[in-house]
Amino acid sequence: MLREGYVYRVRRALAAAVSVGLAVSLAACADSERGDGGDGKSDATLTIAGTGKPKNFDPIFNDDGESFRPARQIYDTLIQNKAGTAELEPALATKWDVSPDGKAITFTLREGVKFQDGTDFNAEAVCFNLDRWFNMKGAAAQSQMIYYGDVFGGFAKNETDAGGDPYYKSCQATNPTTAVMNLNKFRGALPAALTLTAFSISSPTALKKYDADKVTQSGDSFTYAPYATEHPVGTGPFKFESYDASNGTTTLVRNEDYWGEKAKTAKLVIRTIEQESARKQELESGAVDIIDFPAAQDWKALEGKGMKVEVRPAFNVLYLGMNEKNPKLKDLRVRQAIAYAVNREQLVKTKLPEGAEVAKEFMPKTLTGYADDVTEYKYDPAKAKQLLAAAGASNLSLKFYYPTEVTRPYMPDPKAIYTSIAADLTAVGIKVEPVARPWNGGYKDDIQQAGKHDLHLLGWTGDFNDAYNFVGTFFGREKPEFGFTDKTAFAAIAAADGEPDATKREDAYKQVNRDLLGKWLPALPLSHSPPAIATAGNIDGLVASPLTDERFYTVSKS
Repeated sequence: MLREGYVYRVRRALAAAVSVGLAVSLAACADSERGDGGDGKSDATLTIAGTGKPKNFDPIFNDDGESFRPARQIYDTLIQNKAGTAELEPALATKWDVSPDGKAITFTLREGVKFQDGTDFNAEAVCFNLDRWFNMKGAAAQSQMIYYGDVFGGFAKNETDAGGDPYYKSCQATNPTTAVMNLNKFRGALPAALTLTAFSISSPTALKKYDADKVTQSGDSFTYAPYATEHPVGTGPFKFESYDASNGTTTLVRNEDYWGEKAKTAKLVIRTIEQESARKQELESGAVDIIDFPAAQDWKALEGKGMKVEVRPAFNVLYLGMNEKNPKLKDLRVRQAIAYAVNREQLVKTKLPEGAEVAKEFMPKTLTGYADDVTEYKYDPAKAKQLLAAAGASNLSLKFYYPTEVTRPYMPDPKAIYTSIAADLTAVGIKVEPVARPWNGGYKDDIQQAGKHDLHLLGWTGDFNDAYNFVGTFFGREKPEFGFTDKTAFAAIAAADGEPDATKREDAYKQVNRDLLGKWLPALPLSHSPPAIATAGNIDGLVASPLTDERFYTVSKS
């Protein structure tokens, strides 16, 4: 049972989540509901406590929530998710039409919009951005464009092993308010994937002026251009003012020329406070106005002190990744042994918030393509030992990576989750070597670029309402994260995404989910968790998102 102090808010959030399961349409005609109602006269500063430092401020080079939090305020996408849901609605495009063969998407663009540097937003700017992504040069830059590779498949010239055949073909600006995106083949994830913050529209003038495409790599470290670190320019309700890298503080100011409703506060400050307890203390003291991911055991106490706690629906998954680059992990029996060794029920009960549940597969059950009849790995240490012995891996030793300096929606306490799983693995005879790395200071690059690990903890909060956003993002192509190279799996996922018939597409994804758990098992799904966001009592207008896609221009402070 949920605690009475916040149960009504949980129910309200879960009711909003019903829209997550709704089918998103391929076209939309209604204008955005954002309107021009905000007077933008408040001189208040809204302060938010984030859980980790942003990597940079160029959305195309990011794939994590702490980097997207400021980006969502600075930029707009062509299409966005309606506040509090996963439904599509217009943003910079007022409508979009998909050709019968799915290979051309025509966007009708909003008129009179300016970038924050005063230049015009138009069809040429849209095409400039699309062409920029497709024509990106350099292995370092391409390796950081994870979302682009997942959605668009590849580049004009692939310079990393992860690149495949590109879906994108070209863009035509037929007039200032009409842009046509041409594809080489049907892509089921489009146009919904264009809601991704990674595909925000930047000022072409600023991109060129500040050398945006220059990304360099030295060892495991990446360096980004001045555009990404000091001069990001979008069309959003807030403008970038500064970033203090020493303490991870981002300062944004209201965009007085914003095309929609003006921000209700004059300034938005996002402070990095890595420890959950410290975030809670800062909220209680009044030093910050909003904190993300408060610990579940604190929800009732916060409400008792006059705070507001909104619990988002669990549109996410946490998983234990297994890197098949390790020859022992290449053996399916070893991966199955690990799956049987982990007591997921106990993990969910003791380390995750109320409302969390064991994940049967890699996507929430609200998504079309979820299969009820997948192979399940019930906790069975004896079977785990038998499989390890049969595979000749009874003395297995594994490097187990987990992140520090961060709290994620699906992973509220990485160290505690690691400790629980490591104890389970040790109990069946697996020697675990812990490797703790800062989230945006080595962990993600070690996992996603270098593949240095054997086991790792990671997860995903859905970005749009499509099965591909989960299983395709994880397993649609070869990635260092998993060392998974099964081309039949990649082909099956591509075939599911490329199936235009809705019923056949659903069946194809169900089979993909069965095979992911029964035949391939590149990772072990652990849990789905409902993350919360908390505000001071004098904060109004926050709309909690199942996608953790909060936009703060609607928030007022009394």
